[in-house]
Amino acid sequence: MTSSFDKSNLSKIQFEVTQNNGTEPPFQNEYWDKFSDGIYVDVVSGKPLFSSADKYDAGCGWPSFTKPITDEEVLEKEDRSHFMVRTEVRSQTSDSHLGHVFNDGPGPEGLRYCINSAAMRFIPKENLEQEGYGLYRKLFD
Repeated sequence: MTSSFDKSNLSKIQFEVTQNNGTEPPFQNEYWDKFSDGIYVDVVSGKPLFSSADKYDAGCGWPSFTKPITDEEVLEKEDRSHFMVRTEVRSQTSDSHLGHVFNDGPGPEGLRYCINSAAMRFIPKENLEQEGYGLYRKLFD
């Protein structure tokens, strides 16, 4: 996995999750129980991934979303690791591992994007403009 992004600023857990397809512990990560308004961006590229408007408590111990902000940045691929078949979720721009998507979620699509907190950075809605994500303010108006 190679990209042009500077990964030297990633913490040990961020690097393990995003670059080595790792998983952080459930219920022991930054965003599993955070429900403030804002967006979640790729910790490596800064590209928007998910909105708190689509976040819900799945009881699994990781942030869970019904859908990504846009389909362009979130890629799905088959994952046959750990003696099971799952659908891995990766970021398009940075090729970072984000988590997995399952078909046991709520909403019309029935999807649960189970995403590692370490793969994302949260931008509160009140900081969207100053951090360059002003166009996503409409998700909360």
